Amino acid sequence: MRHSILVAMLASLASSNAVFQGFNYGATKSDGYTVRAQSDFQTLFHRARNLPGTSGFTSARLYTTVQGGTTNEPTSAIPAAISENTSLLLGLWASAGPETMNNEITALKSAIAQYGTSFTKLVAGISVGSEDLYRISPQGVESKSNVGAEPSAIANYMSQVRSALAGTALSGTPIGHVDTWTAWVNGSNQEVVDASDWIGVDA
Repeated sequence: MRHSILVAMLASLASSNAVFQGFNYGATKSDGYTVRAQSDFQTLFHRARNLPGTSGFTSARLYTTVQGGTTNEPTSAIPAAISENTSLLLGLWASAGPETMNNEITALKSAIAQYGTSFTKLVAGISVGSEDLYRISPQGVESKSNVGAEPSAIANYMSQVRSALAGTALSGTPIGHVDTWTAWVNGSNQEVVDASDWIGVDA
């Protein structure tokens, strides 16, 4: 489901009825291992904005804020988005444990310091994780969809992100989680719902 189109994200924001139209973008190319550079993201964002017959897909959802091949450097998708005026749903990868989440937070804070408001004004929201709850579900385990994360871990990560962003230009940015519809109708995941400013559904 990682290639699904992100048609409307954060439509439930309390402060806005904005609808963001765009695509999901992974950190690697379609071969699954070649890391995308700034020029790669910029080309993709430019093409999306200028798709024939559309009003422009001017938003991008990222799965990680860490640049591929680094430990905690900000993704090169950020300067690409600045160049193309592409709004961002930032993703923080949540299925690889606390150390990886710490690296995601470090990358995010570094991006704020490095790019300032030219970056932060483009951020529509932050997604802590993607389909982590699905991957630990019976369906996810049966389909061998790799490692996920428990609801308590996702909720805790959200709290960490809010604390880390306090006093920065991204303080108060809506934080949520994207997962399958089956995850959201599963009552055992209520802790994530309660911790979220918004929820996203992969289609």
